[in-house]
Amino acid sequence: RCVEALYIYFRAERVEEPYVSITKKRQMPKDGYSEEIEKEVGQAEGKLRTHRSAFSRASVIQAFLGSAPQLTLQLYICVLQQEVTVARSIFMVLSLLSIVYGALRCNILAIKIKYDDYDVRVKPAAYLCIFMWRSFEIATRVAVLVLFGSVLRIWVFLIVLLNFLGFFFYPWILFWLSKSPFPENIEKELSRLGTTIVLCLLTFLYAGINMFCWSAAQVELSDPDLISKSQNWYRMTVYYIVRLMENAFLLLMWYIYRTDFYLYVCAPMLFLQLLIGYCMGIFFMLVFYQFCHPCKKLFSSSITEALLSCFKILYFICQHQKSTLLKGKVVMKSPENTDEAQGSSKTIDSQNRSIHQSVSSNA
Repeated sequence: RCVEALYIYFRAERVEEPYVSITKKRQMPKDGYSEEIEKEVGQAEGKLRTHRSAFSRASVIQAFLGSAPQLTLQLYICVLQQEVTVARSIFMVLSLLSIVYGALRCNILAIKIKYDDYDVRVKPAAYLCIFMWRSFEIATRVAVLVLFGSVLRIWVFLIVLLNFLGFFFYPWILFWLSKSPFPENIEKELSRLGTTIVLCLLTFLYAGINMFCWSAAQVELSDPDLISKSQNWYRMTVYYIVRLMENAFLLLMWYIYRTDFYLYVCAPMLFLQLLIGYCMGIFFMLVFYQFCHPCKKLFSSSITEALLSCFKILYFICQHQKSTLLKGKVVMKSPENTDEAQGSSKTIDSQNRSIHQSVSSNA
């Protein structure tokens, strides 16, 4: 495939195309208006685009099903041996860069699929924000899993299994709730069994990505393209809140059950560094979606507005719980108060009667 792509690239402008196809793309809105642009695409350019899309998907698969487990294993070995060799550090850096590149390609693919009708141009600032976002997110996630697994080896398998199964079955649960027909247009030559296997492999990759970072391409089996084209800020917000809480819990368990192996490590400082590192990844993610996203003009609402609305919902829930607790306390105290009021009223009536009797007797 690589040799074929290079051959097509070097022969693209030397051989005249017998015929070309015309594509129509819309520009990003400027002052509320967007123009539609027609562009001629030759056979060579079309084939190169197909190869580039295939390479992008292959890089995502290789990153999260190959490099991510390799980085986790190498870091775990370094922690157990208390030694980081030059060769192993080089391999870990290359694995991390491979994962970050795969996550970056996943982001770009998701943008181009969601906004296929528009001419999307990603600026260098956007690439830089995505790179920093994914680097902090993936590096801290791998470090947290390795530290937790080094002290609680059996429980880490349960955490990984629950995460993986949850993300694997989540698209299928949504598909079952939507009551949509089974997708038949993935590949004409595939049978129903083959289509099911392909969908299972797709959700397997989706679960593998979400184990380490947020998957920009959200799988939606009811959609013909199998990818959700709606920007669901609430799902992303819930994911990062839950993931931050999970990382904090795993680090807390590591801090509590750490052994004498970590005597020469400043555990509180490492705890804070990993949490701050994950928060830095979230910060660069917010910067990307708020300022550097190539299609931010098409958003119906910004991510900051979604975060504010989520915090408002949480605030109202907390206030509602407080009000219900206060009402419960008032209800519990009201019978006692009524009994005291009745007793006090009885004593006042008896005093009034005694005074009235004494006055009448004196009279």
